[in-house]
Amino acid sequence: MGGDGRGVAAWQLAVPYTVRMRLDIRLIYWAMCLVSWLPLRAVHAVGAGVGHLMLWRRTSSVRHMDTNLRIVRPQATRAEHATLLHAVARECGKSASEIAKIWGGGATRALDLVREVRGEALLDTALAARSGVIIAAPHLGCWEVLNYWLCRKTPMAILYRPPHVAALEGLLRKVRGALAPTQIRADGAGVRTLYKRLAAGGTVGILPDQKPREGEGRFAPFFGREALTMVLLPRLAARTGATVLFAFAERLPRGAGYHIHLLPAPAGVADPDLDVACAALNRGVQDCIGLAFTQYQWQYKRYTAMDRPSPYDDARR
Repeated sequence: MGGDGRGVAAWQLAVPYTVRMRLDIRLIYWAMCLVSWLPLRAVHAVGAGVGHLMLWRRTSSVRHMDTNLRIVRPQATRAEHATLLHAVARECGKSASEIAKIWGGGATRALDLVREVRGEALLDTALAARSGVIIAAPHLGCWEVLNYWLCRKTPMAILYRPPHVAALEGLLRKVRGALAPTQIRADGAGVRTLYKRLAAGGTVGILPDQKPREGEGRFAPFFGREALTMVLLPRLAARTGATVLFAFAERLPRGAGYHIHLLPAPAGVADPDLDVACAALNRGVQDCIGLAFTQYQWQYKRYTAMDRPSPYDDARR
Protein backbone atom coordinates (compact mmCIF):
# COMPACT_ATOMS: atom_id res chain seq x y z
CA MET A 1 0.00 0.00 0.00
CA GLY A 2 1.51 3.31 -1.04
CA GLY A 3 0.62 6.75 0.15
CA ASP A 4 -2.55 6.69 -1.93
CA GLY A 5 -3.36 3.05 -1.24
CA ARG A 6 -3.04 1.86 -4.86
CA GLY A 7 -2.16 -1.73 -5.58
CA VAL A 8 -3.47 -3.07 -2.28
CA ALA A 9 -5.48 -6.23 -1.97
CA ALA A 10 -7.85 -6.95 0.90
CA TRP A 11 -5.39 -8.32 3.43
CA GLN A 12 -7.14 -11.30 4.96
CA LEU A 13 -4.51 -11.52 7.68
CA ALA A 14 -4.92 -7.95 8.84
CA VAL A 15 -6.44 -7.84 12.32
CA PRO A 16 -9.46 -5.52 12.48
CA TYR A 17 -10.35 -3.66 15.65
CA THR A 18 -13.83 -5.04 16.07
CA VAL A 19 -13.89 -6.10 19.73
CA ARG A 20 -16.18 -3.89 21.82
CA MET A 21 -14.91 -2.58 25.15
CA ARG A 22 -16.24 -4.32 28.21
CA LEU A 23 -17.16 -2.23 31.24
CA ASP A 24 -13.85 -2.42 33.15
CA ILE A 25 -11.88 -1.50 30.02
CA ARG A 26 -14.31 1.34 29.35
CA LEU A 27 -13.69 2.68 32.87
CA ILE A 28 -9.97 2.62 32.16
CA TYR A 29 -10.60 4.58 28.98
CA TRP A 30 -12.67 7.19 30.82
CA ALA A 31 -9.89 7.54 33.40
CA MET A 32 -7.40 8.13 30.59
CA CYS A 33 -9.71 10.77 29.14
CA LEU A 34 -9.59 12.63 32.44
CA VAL A 35 -5.80 12.33 32.61
CA SER A 36 -5.53 13.68 29.07
CA TRP A 37 -6.68 17.12 30.25
CA LEU A 38 -3.69 17.43 32.58
CA PRO A 39 -0.66 19.32 31.23
CA LEU A 40 1.96 17.01 29.76
CA ARG A 41 4.47 18.36 32.27
CA ALA A 42 2.26 17.18 35.15
CA VAL A 43 1.78 13.76 33.57
CA HIS A 44 5.53 13.40 33.12
CA ALA A 45 6.10 14.48 36.74
CA VAL A 46 3.85 11.63 37.87
CA GLY A 47 5.76 9.26 35.63
CA ALA A 48 9.10 10.41 37.03
CA GLY A 49 7.71 9.69 40.49
CA VAL A 50 6.84 6.17 39.37
CA GLY A 51 10.42 5.80 38.19
CA HIS A 52 11.72 6.81 41.63
CA LEU A 53 9.40 4.25 43.21
CA MET A 54 10.79 1.57 40.89
CA LEU A 55 14.30 2.49 42.01
CA TRP A 56 13.33 2.38 45.68
CA ARG A 57 11.75 -1.06 45.29
CA ARG A 58 14.55 -2.19 42.97
CA THR A 59 12.14 -3.92 40.63
CA SER A 60 13.26 -6.48 38.06
CA SER A 61 13.06 -3.76 35.40
CA VAL A 62 15.49 -1.60 37.38
CA ARG A 63 17.86 -4.54 37.81
CA HIS A 64 17.82 -5.14 34.06
CA MET A 65 18.40 -1.43 33.39
CA ASP A 66 21.33 -1.54 35.80
CA THR A 67 22.89 -4.49 34.00
CA ASN A 68 22.39 -3.05 30.53
CA LEU A 69 23.86 0.32 31.49
CA ARG A 70 26.93 -1.38 32.92
CA ILE A 71 27.35 -3.21 29.62
CA VAL A 72 26.93 -0.20 27.32
CA ARG A 73 28.72 2.33 29.54
CA PRO A 74 31.48 0.25 31.18
CA GLN A 75 33.71 3.29 31.65
CA ALA A 76 31.20 5.15 33.84
CA THR A 77 32.18 5.78 37.44
CA ARG A 78 29.90 4.62 40.25
CA ALA A 79 28.47 8.13 40.63
CA GLU A 80 27.98 8.53 36.87
CA HIS A 81 26.28 5.14 36.68
CA ALA A 82 23.91 6.00 39.55
CA THR A 83 22.99 9.31 37.92
CA LEU A 84 22.36 7.60 34.59
CA LEU A 85 20.27 4.83 36.16
CA HIS A 86 18.07 7.40 37.92
CA ALA A 87 17.56 9.32 34.68
CA VAL A 88 16.66 6.16 32.76
CA ALA A 89 14.19 5.07 35.46
CA ARG A 90 12.48 8.48 35.40
CA GLU A 91 12.11 8.33 31.62
CA CYS A 92 10.76 4.79 31.88
CA GLY A 93 8.09 6.06 34.26
CA LYS A 94 7.26 8.93 31.89
CA SER A 95 6.85 6.52 28.99
CA ALA A 96 4.17 4.69 30.98
CA SER A 97 2.31 7.73 32.33
CA GLU A 98 2.20 9.60 29.02
CA ILE A 99 0.30 6.76 27.37
CA ALA A 100 -2.78 7.70 29.42
CA LYS A 101 -2.66 11.26 28.09
CA ILE A 102 -1.88 10.27 24.50
CA TRP A 103 -4.55 7.57 24.31
CA GLY A 104 -7.11 9.47 26.37
CA GLY A 105 -6.79 12.65 24.31
CA GLY A 106 -6.87 11.01 20.88
CA ALA A 107 -4.73 11.43 17.79
CA THR A 108 -5.46 15.08 17.00
CA ARG A 109 -4.51 16.37 20.44
CA ALA A 110 -1.47 14.08 20.53
CA LEU A 111 -0.21 15.40 17.21
CA ASP A 112 -0.62 18.96 18.51
CA LEU A 113 2.24 18.08 20.87
CA VAL A 114 4.67 17.50 17.98
CA ARG A 115 6.91 20.57 17.90
CA GLU A 116 9.30 19.63 15.12
CA VAL A 117 9.94 16.89 12.58
CA ARG A 118 13.53 16.24 11.59
CA GLY A 119 14.18 14.20 8.47
CA GLU A 120 10.64 14.30 7.05
CA ALA A 121 12.06 14.83 3.55
CA LEU A 122 13.63 11.36 3.77
CA LEU A 123 10.19 9.81 4.22
CA ASP A 124 8.59 11.96 1.52
CA THR A 125 11.27 10.89 -0.97
CA ALA A 126 10.91 7.22 -0.04
CA LEU A 127 7.12 7.34 -0.37
CA ALA A 128 7.35 9.08 -3.74
CA ALA A 129 9.60 6.30 -5.05
CA ARG A 130 6.77 3.78 -4.47
CA SER A 131 9.25 0.97 -3.87
CA GLY A 132 8.17 0.25 -0.31
CA VAL A 133 9.25 1.75 3.02
CA ILE A 134 10.30 -0.03 6.19
CA ILE A 135 10.11 2.12 9.32
CA ALA A 136 12.48 0.76 11.97
CA ALA A 137 11.19 2.19 15.25
CA PRO A 138 13.25 1.21 18.31
CA HIS A 139 11.91 1.09 21.86
CA LEU A 140 12.74 4.76 22.28
CA GLY A 141 10.74 7.82 23.27
CA CYS A 142 6.97 7.83 22.74
CA TRP A 143 5.92 5.21 20.22
CA GLU A 144 2.24 6.18 20.16
CA VAL A 145 2.97 9.77 19.08
CA LEU A 146 5.23 8.41 16.33
CA ASN A 147 2.53 5.92 15.38
CA TYR A 148 -0.11 8.64 14.98
CA TRP A 149 2.26 10.84 12.98
CA LEU A 150 3.28 8.06 10.60
CA CYS A 151 -0.28 6.89 10.05
CA ARG A 152 -1.30 10.44 9.18
CA LYS A 153 1.46 10.51 6.56
CA THR A 154 0.79 7.11 4.99
CA PRO A 155 -1.15 3.88 5.62
CA MET A 156 0.97 1.66 7.86
CA ALA A 157 1.11 -2.02 8.64
CA ILE A 158 2.83 -3.52 11.68
CA LEU A 159 3.50 -7.04 12.89
CA TYR A 160 1.07 -7.90 15.65
CA ARG A 161 0.83 -10.30 18.57
CA PRO A 162 -2.59 -10.30 20.27
CA PRO A 163 -2.56 -8.83 23.82
CA HIS A 164 -2.87 -11.23 26.74
CA VAL A 165 -6.18 -9.56 27.61
CA ALA A 166 -8.35 -9.87 24.51
CA ALA A 167 -10.65 -7.10 25.73
CA LEU A 168 -7.84 -4.58 25.13
CA GLU A 169 -8.60 -4.88 21.41
CA GLY A 170 -11.62 -2.65 21.92
CA LEU A 171 -9.54 -0.08 23.79
CA LEU A 172 -6.96 0.06 21.00
CA ARG A 173 -9.71 0.54 18.45
CA LYS A 174 -11.16 3.42 20.46
CA VAL A 175 -7.90 5.27 21.13
CA ARG A 176 -6.33 4.87 17.69
CA GLY A 177 -9.42 5.33 15.59
CA ALA A 178 -8.83 6.29 11.98
CA LEU A 179 -5.07 6.54 12.55
CA ALA A 180 -4.69 2.92 13.60
CA PRO A 181 -2.11 0.89 11.67
CA THR A 182 -3.12 -2.31 9.95
CA GLN A 183 -2.05 -5.08 12.29
CA ILE A 184 -0.69 -8.28 10.75
CA ARG A 185 -0.23 -11.40 12.80
CA ALA A 186 3.39 -12.26 13.63
CA ASP A 187 3.45 -15.69 12.02
CA GLY A 188 4.66 -17.18 8.74
CA ALA A 189 1.60 -16.16 6.79
CA GLY A 190 1.77 -12.64 8.24
CA VAL A 191 5.41 -12.27 7.20
CA ARG A 192 4.48 -13.25 3.66
CA THR A 193 1.85 -10.53 3.77
CA LEU A 194 4.53 -8.00 4.70
CA TYR A 195 6.55 -9.01 1.65
CA LYS A 196 3.52 -8.53 -0.58
CA ARG A 197 2.73 -5.19 0.99
CA LEU A 198 6.24 -3.86 0.45
CA ALA A 199 6.32 -5.21 -3.10
CA ALA A 200 3.16 -3.17 -3.73
CA GLY A 201 4.92 -0.01 -2.53
CA GLY A 202 3.45 0.00 0.98
CA THR A 203 4.85 1.04 4.34
CA VAL A 204 5.64 -1.38 7.14
CA GLY A 205 6.67 -0.61 10.72
CA ILE A 206 8.94 -2.98 12.65
CA LEU A 207 10.62 -2.84 16.07
CA PRO A 208 14.24 -3.43 15.04
CA ASP A 209 15.39 -4.22 18.58
CA GLN A 210 12.65 -6.75 19.29
CA LYS A 211 14.33 -9.86 20.62
CA PRO A 212 13.61 -12.70 18.15
CA ARG A 213 12.57 -16.18 19.09
CA GLU A 214 15.30 -18.80 19.43
CA GLY A 215 16.54 -19.85 15.99
CA GLU A 216 15.15 -16.71 14.31
CA GLY A 217 18.01 -14.28 14.93
CA ARG A 218 21.73 -13.65 14.66
CA PHE A 219 24.22 -12.34 17.17
CA ALA A 220 25.55 -8.92 16.19
CA PRO A 221 27.38 -6.14 18.04
CA PHE A 222 25.20 -3.76 20.03
CA PHE A 223 27.18 -1.19 22.01
CA GLY A 224 30.25 -3.43 21.76
CA ARG A 225 28.65 -6.68 22.92
CA GLU A 226 26.95 -9.43 20.95
CA ALA A 227 23.16 -9.18 21.19
CA LEU A 228 20.56 -11.47 19.65
CA THR A 229 19.24 -9.51 16.66
CA MET A 230 16.29 -10.02 14.33
CA VAL A 231 16.92 -11.12 10.74
CA LEU A 232 13.41 -10.34 9.49
CA LEU A 233 13.97 -6.65 8.75
CA PRO A 234 17.22 -7.15 6.77
CA ARG A 235 15.60 -9.96 4.80
CA LEU A 236 12.57 -7.83 3.97
CA ALA A 237 14.84 -5.00 2.82
CA ALA A 238 17.07 -7.29 0.75
CA ARG A 239 14.25 -9.12 -1.02
CA THR A 240 11.98 -6.16 -1.71
CA GLY A 241 14.40 -3.29 -2.24
CA ALA A 242 12.35 -1.18 0.17
CA THR A 243 13.88 1.92 1.74
CA VAL A 244 14.70 1.52 5.43
CA LEU A 245 14.33 4.53 7.71
CA PHE A 246 14.77 4.70 11.47
CA ALA A 247 12.28 6.80 13.44
CA PHE A 248 11.34 7.76 16.99
CA ALA A 249 9.53 10.51 18.91
CA GLU A 250 11.83 12.24 21.38
CA ARG A 251 10.28 13.38 24.66
CA LEU A 252 11.19 17.03 25.28
CA PRO A 253 12.13 18.37 28.75
CA ARG A 254 9.54 19.90 31.09
CA GLY A 255 6.59 18.55 29.12
CA ALA A 256 7.31 20.76 26.11
CA GLY A 257 6.10 18.12 23.63
CA TYR A 258 7.91 15.87 21.17
CA HIS A 259 10.33 15.96 18.27
CA ILE A 260 9.92 13.35 15.54
CA HIS A 261 13.23 12.07 14.17
CA LEU A 262 13.69 10.17 10.90
CA LEU A 263 17.17 8.88 10.09
CA PRO A 264 18.59 6.99 7.10
CA ALA A 265 19.58 3.40 7.74
CA PRO A 266 23.30 2.65 7.93
CA ALA A 267 24.90 1.14 4.84
CA GLY A 268 24.63 -2.63 4.76
CA VAL A 269 21.22 -3.05 6.39
CA ALA A 270 20.00 -4.88 3.27
CA ASP A 271 23.21 -6.85 2.70
CA PRO A 272 22.61 -10.50 1.77
CA ASP A 273 25.21 -11.42 4.39
CA LEU A 274 23.05 -11.43 7.51
CA ASP A 275 26.01 -10.84 9.81
CA VAL A 276 26.74 -7.60 7.95
CA ALA A 277 23.06 -6.64 7.82
CA CYS A 278 22.36 -7.30 11.50
CA ALA A 279 25.42 -5.30 12.53
CA ALA A 280 24.14 -2.40 10.40
CA LEU A 281 20.67 -2.76 11.92
CA ASN A 282 22.10 -2.43 15.44
CA ARG A 283 24.16 0.58 14.38
CA GLY A 284 20.93 2.22 13.25
CA VAL A 285 19.37 1.60 16.65
CA GLN A 286 22.48 3.01 18.32
CA ASP A 287 22.30 6.13 16.13
CA CYS A 288 18.78 6.76 17.41
CA ILE A 289 19.71 6.07 21.03
CA GLY A 290 22.58 8.52 20.72
CA LEU A 291 20.02 11.31 20.27
CA ALA A 292 18.00 10.45 23.40
CA PHE A 293 20.02 7.95 25.42
CA THR A 294 17.98 7.95 28.64
CA GLN A 295 14.68 7.52 26.77
CA TYR A 296 15.60 4.06 25.49
CA GLN A 297 13.81 1.21 27.26
CA TRP A 298 16.92 -0.27 28.81
CA GLN A 299 14.94 -2.86 30.77
CA TYR A 300 14.82 -5.24 27.78
CA LYS A 301 17.11 -8.26 28.06
CA ARG A 302 18.82 -8.08 24.68
CA TYR A 303 21.98 -9.87 25.73
CA THR A 304 20.46 -13.27 26.47
CA ALA A 305 20.11 -16.56 24.61
CA MET A 306 19.46 -20.12 25.71
CA ASP A 307 22.98 -21.32 24.84
CA ARG A 308 24.87 -18.40 26.41
CA PRO A 309 25.39 -17.22 30.00
CA SER A 310 22.96 -14.45 30.93
CA PRO A 311 24.40 -11.24 32.39
CA TYR A 312 21.06 -10.72 34.10
CA ASP A 313 21.39 -13.77 36.36
CA ASP A 314 23.72 -11.85 38.67
CA ALA A 315 21.35 -8.87 38.81
CA ARG A 316 19.11 -10.38 41.52
CA ARG A 317 20.53 -8.31 44.30
